[in-house]
Order: sequence, then structure tokens, then C-alpha cells
Amino acid sequence: MPLESRLLDALRPWLAARRWLVGFSGGLDSTVLLHALVQLAQRHAVPPISAIHVHHGLQAAADNWPAHCREVCAANGVPLEVVRVQVEAGPSLESAARAARYAAFSEYLNTADVLFTGQHRDDQAETLLFRLLRGAGVRGLASMPAVRALGEGWLVRPLLNVGRYELEAYAREQGLTWVEDPSNACTNHARNYLRHRVIPVLQQRWPRAADNIARTAAHLGEAQHLLDELAELDLREARTQSRYQWLPMPRLSLSSLESLSPARQRNALRHWLADLTALPDSDHWAGWDALRNAAPDAAPVWRLASGELHKGDGCVWWLSGPWLVTAEGAVDWLQPNIDLQLPGNGLLRLTGHDGRGGLQIRYRQGGESLNIPGRGRRDLKRLLNEAGVPGFVRSRLPLLFREGELVAVANLPQFDTQALSLQWTPPADARFELIGSFK
Repeated sequence: MPLESRLLDALRPWLAARRWLVGFSGGLDSTVLLHALVQLAQRHAVPPISAIHVHHGLQAAADNWPAHCREVCAANGVPLEVVRVQVEAGPSLESAARAARYAAFSEYLNTADVLFTGQHRDDQAETLLFRLLRGAGVRGLASMPAVRALGEGWLVRPLLNVGRYELEAYAREQGLTWVEDPSNACTNHARNYLRHRVIPVLQQRWPRAADNIARTAAHLGEAQHLLDELAELDLREARTQSRYQWLPMPRLSLSSLESLSPARQRNALRHWLADLTALPDSDHWAGWDALRNAAPDAAPVWRLASGELHKGDGCVWWLSGPWLVTAEGAVDWLQPNIDLQLPGNGLLRLTGHDGRGGLQIRYRQGGESLNIPGRGRRDLKRLLNEAGVPGFVRSRLPLLFREGELVAVANLPQFDTQALSLQWTPPADARFELIGSFK
């Protein structure tokens, strides 16, 4: 089947998109993709097509690529946006450049936009081999998905069933020109080593090696889909309503997780954590075992790339963003009739204040006590234990003092002593709002 016909079949689900964007590097893959899309647009009703070129500035040769991309896009009547990015230094320059590129793509995608990129079947085979050699699990070995969410839109790879030799044949038949990245020839990079040294040897013995490896990635993708469905079933039971509904972070019922086999626990947690952090490798899952098995009076923490898991009130809680920064310092509340914004710790509202006495917000230091009507003076630590307040909340729970005496604890009206009610809206990590609370 001609390339354009196969491409049209892959793009049918996206014909109603608001806009088609092409991640255009100027290389062979994206050049063929852009040209084929423009040809399709001449014979079919498709969304408006534009292109985006991300300039990493990592090598001198790349400085000429934006001009080439502008020339190609102008010849095809396609608007082009050139975006310059800074690549953060790290152990893998290739990974850092990829992260910067997709971050730039994400910023340009609006709702109902689709970004097409030119990864092909040979790229898929390289990805599987690369991840296999790193000991990846099913999710990693499924390699690059054909479709995934990106920013407010979608990332689609319509050429994953097309071999590089087919793209080269199309480009030469159409008289296309493209740029060659000099770094692609450097076998110091793991993927280039596989491309130039490993896969050619495999293909000498098994000519369809790349095709078959890519097919295996598709099988593993299907297996991962089934694992995701199982995880959703298990998480449906584990997503719970804590008695502290004012805590904004994602959480899961610990007892629900403990009822699952260890393998299903890990599968459910991988699925749940996928939108929150980079997933731990197999050597780091001992952190989950330690968290799950910790004594009730312990305060275990499982630290991951973008946050931490804590236990409390029968749940496992995900903490990130502002919750990883200690709240400290006293704040005088000079206008208690106006909501108080606490530095790094959300918003406070006070009701029942009669105007008497100077008010101040503090955080626990230890040794605080409250004079509870009908119960006398009680130690705050014991009261928080009785209420089952999760340990990670206690150090940042706002305490209201009047004339030096503790008179109210935020969001715990049973501890208010003088008809004062302290309502606290805790800080929320903005990422929670993007993925949905309690996912």
C-alpha cells in the first residue's frame, strides 16, 4: 500500500482535530511526514497544518537547520514556528534534549490540537533493544506508544509501522532534501551504537529483525494495556475518601492495597504514580515494602524522583511541590477579618473573632496544650493522635494563639476553645489540578 494511503488510515481518528502540528527537525523522517501530510491535504479535507522546529543549540551544524526548515515549510505553504530551548546538563545529554523538546511541544498544544512526530519502525526496534538492555519492564518494553496525551493536546506517531527504507524511497522519489545530524553517526551514544553496530548484524542473519522486534513492542503494548485495565480495577477499590477531605493531595487506601498480591500492588502503584513522578526501577521497590510494613507509630517515607509517599489515617499519600518545603515562622494576624495568606502554606479564614487580643499563627514546636471545655488542659500531641491526623500534616497545621495562648487548631473545630473557627485551605501542587485530584 502506498505510504500516503497508509498514513491516511493512521490519521483518520484525528481528522476532526482543531489543528495538526508537525514536529519538524528537518531530518528525513519529519521531512517525509510533512510532505506526505501536505499531499494528503490537497486531496482530502484535513485540519490546518503547521510545523514547529525546536532548536537545541547543542552543535554548530544545528544553527543552519532553522533556515532549511523555513525554506522547506515556505515551499509547502506551511507556517513554521522556531523555538529555542535550553538543555539542562545531566548524565544523558540525549535524554535532556528530548525532555526539552517535548516540553516545548507541550507548550504549543491547545485543546484538540494534535502533534505528529516522525518516529518509524526502526526507531521502535532500537527503543525496545535499548530498554531491554537496561532491564525495563513491560511498560518500558512496549516502547513508544502510537498515541499519548501531551500538554492540552495529543502526540501521535503515525509512521511506527513504516520502515526507514520506505521513507528513504519516498524521499528520493519525491526529490526531497533533508539535513543529516552529525551526532547520529557517533556510536558513543547508545542508540546510535544499536543502529550502526548491532541491528545491521542482526539483519544479516534475520533480515526482518527490525520488523519483528517492532512487532514484539506492539505485543508488549497490548500486554501493558491489559495491566493498566487491571490496575484501574484495583485502584477503583483503593481510591478512598479520607475523613480529612480538606487535604488536597492524591491518596490510596492502604488496606485495599494490602489485600492485593505484591505483584498487583506494584502494578497498581505504577499506574497511579505514572502521572506523578518518574517510576522507580526494580531495585527501589524495597521502599514500598518498608512503607507498607512500617509499624503504626512509625513515620516512614518513600522518596521518589518528584515527591514522597507517606502513611497516615489508613492511607498512602503523595506529597510533592510545596509539601516538601517546611512551613515555619510565626505570622501576626493584624486584620483577622481578612483572609490570611501564609508563606508557602495556603490560606486561612477566621470566624467568631470578637476583636479581643492580638492574634498570631504559629506551627508546632512541641509541648503545646489546649484548654478543652469539659476536659481541661490537654496535650496537643495526644489530641492529634486521638484525631488520627496524618503525621506529615502536623508540622504545618496552623495554630491560632491569642495573647500567647493556643485557642484553635486549623480545620479541627473539636479543639476550638473560645468560639473561634480557623478554616485552612492547604497549599496544592498545581500538577494535581492538571491530572485530577485523588487520581
